[in-house]
Amino acid sequence: MEFQNVPAIVTGGASGLGEGAARALAAAGCKVAILDVNKEQGEKVAAELGGIFLHCDVTSADSAEAAVTAAREAHGPCGVAVNCAGIAPAAKILGREGVMPLESFSKVVQVNLIGTFNILRLAAADMAQREPNDDGERGVIINTASVAAYEGQIGQAAYSASKGGVVSLTLQAARELAREGIRVNTIAPGLFMTPMLAGMPEEVQDSLAATLPFPKRLGKPEEFGMMVDQMVRNPILNGEVIRLDCALRMAPK
Repeated sequence: MEFQNVPAIVTGGASGLGEGAARALAAAGCKVAILDVNKEQGEKVAAELGGIFLHCDVTSADSAEAAVTAAREAHGPCGVAVNCAGIAPAAKILGREGVMPLESFSKVVQVNLIGTFNILRLAAADMAQREPNDDGERGVIINTASVAAYEGQIGQAAYSASKGGVVSLTLQAARELAREGIRVNTIAPGLFMTPMLAGMPEEVQDSLAATLPFPKRLGKPEEFGMMVDQMVRNPILNGEVIRLDCALRMAPK
């Protein structure tokens, strides 16, 4: 798919993997709209990219619909959508303080899985209105899962379940949206230098990097952005989940 002047939306684009995706898309020529709850950082990144920032709570139908509508009015119908908004709190099913509160599990699923579907459905509706290219393609949707979808660690029940849902959604959505000329893929990242990990002590970062077969370092947001770029460019990459993890296989803890 061509990039030049194609409208793109990136949830969670104010920082971390989402920022990496937004920067890659902007560099390739897309008109980028950053959808996030972090107004200050979101506006800063959008200004640097020549894009726009739109406040968006992905768990809210009204908020997401308003943001996607505003992006359409500014740039035109969405051609690329990247779902990076997510949370990763840790909690054991049975911890020292008792059983995990149900609302804790529900919140993670609400943001990571339902939030992803919320934007996917709205982006797909936008893309279906676009003129197809010679292949009949109208748009590309890229979701973010995690290696935790496959090797969930102790304390990751909610996170693993939510990301496993994103993985399972990928092929189904790709099959259903094929008739509209919309491709759907997912990236399952391993350990990346996101703001959360960047705030950890250097010795903790080093110990995490030591668990990686090769290269023995944390991934960079721009490397996530490179994969986003390739998923958009390659016209036959569809319905696929690609691990981006230095060959990492997570231990139980």
